[in-house]
Amino acid sequence: MKSVRCLVTGAAFAAIAAGWSGAALAQETVTVWFTKGFYKGEDDALLAVVDKFQKATGVKVDLSLYATEDCVTKSVGAIEAGTPPDVGFCTTYDFRTTGKWAFDGKLEDVTDVIEPMKAEFQPQALATTFLMNNKTGKKSYYAFPVEQQMMHITYWKDMLEEAGFKESDIPKGWNGYWDFWCDKVQGSLRAKGKRIYGVGHPMGIAASDTFYSFLTFANAYGAQVVDENGKIVLDQPKNKAAMIEAVKSYANIFQRGCTPPSSVNWLDPDNNVAFHNRTTVLTHNATISIAAKHLDDMNNPALTAEQRAQAKKNYEDNIRTAEFPLKPDGGVMPNLAAVKTAVIFADAKNKKRAKEFMAFLLKDENLRPFVEGSVGRWFPTTIAGAKSPFWTDGKDPHRAIVHKQYSDGTVPFQFVYNYNFTTVNAENVWAKAVNRVVQDKIAPDVAVDEMIARIKQIAG
Repeated sequence: MKSVRCLVTGAAFAAIAAGWSGAALAQETVTVWFTKGFYKGEDDALLAVVDKFQKATGVKVDLSLYATEDCVTKSVGAIEAGTPPDVGFCTTYDFRTTGKWAFDGKLEDVTDVIEPMKAEFQPQALATTFLMNNKTGKKSYYAFPVEQQMMHITYWKDMLEEAGFKESDIPKGWNGYWDFWCDKVQGSLRAKGKRIYGVGHPMGIAASDTFYSFLTFANAYGAQVVDENGKIVLDQPKNKAAMIEAVKSYANIFQRGCTPPSSVNWLDPDNNVAFHNRTTVLTHNATISIAAKHLDDMNNPALTAEQRAQAKKNYEDNIRTAEFPLKPDGGVMPNLAAVKTAVIFADAKNKKRAKEFMAFLLKDENLRPFVEGSVGRWFPTTIAGAKSPFWTDGKDPHRAIVHKQYSDGTVPFQFVYNYNFTTVNAENVWAKAVNRVVQDKIAPDVAVDEMIARIKQIAG
């Protein structure tokens, strides 16, 4: 397992500006594990924060950067061994571990860090870090909301035009929207002899893209799964009926031949690959990383001038980021947001300095460059960050849409209210229900009954 370490020592005994008093002992160390950035700008911004913190405090930061999967597995192993780092930030903690760790008493209560800056965070983002601890029997702040993501639509504008349509032709309503891409756009391109699919629709059980995309459909239909106390309410008639409609809608795109047959086996990168290969016209994705790849390419000196020029044209002209259509009832859909969480472990050796480091990182002048270093892959969790010109100056069409989506409102994942939904998502009961319909040919209501029964077994 590879890691990148940053061990620069600053001036000893310097006072910090994060709100805690006292001087750091020479060579005192705080151990920090982070997911390695998707883009170089993220890592550069983090290393700059580390350098500033060390110079301000004299505390040495032992920083390790790990690949996404390695970051989580190493963290889990370290907790089980009783040797966790002081600070952990892996971009899948929220989906897989944060809620359970908080419930099991594995995380340090960080209310003393959060409270002084509470007003600086977007309320919905902050709410996802207010978690239940079964040992204390109450909720508290057990994580830091660093950045967040949500689901977007991405499509090829030039392929839409090749099919004979303009962007103004795209319907706003739910059913009309999917009919347009599946019947009109795909139909027109097929009539030209092109083996192209209207939608790249994640269906694979092993893909987190599938449960994120499916839960967006469930959200559109108003299928409430749990209440704010963590009680399962999906079996209530109204919610069950809504979930059946969501399963029907999600399965229908596959059933009508609008997504590649291989999508039932797709892993997370595969909808991106199909889109970049132009075998699909549209896909839904939990970040704007598809468009951002072309932004990165157009500024990549390792590519040829021709390649950079094509990437620039793709980013600025050919690729569009868009919101989801209106809900089936005609309303605007609040977007399902996943907040990426940093934590301090209960068994950490230097919790005091860990809190100081996180308070330092969360300062706007430090956190903003880190989030913006992802060139739009992640959205800020702070109010000031969301108002940054990076998002609001209107110069970048993709970021402008992302900002509008967050302005329309967000809702959290179910695991915020019931930590067992990290297991529900890992098992991907949502994708299993859809695949029972499209592959095993069972009725959607039967698939939802099975889904509800399994959810109750896991999280009831």
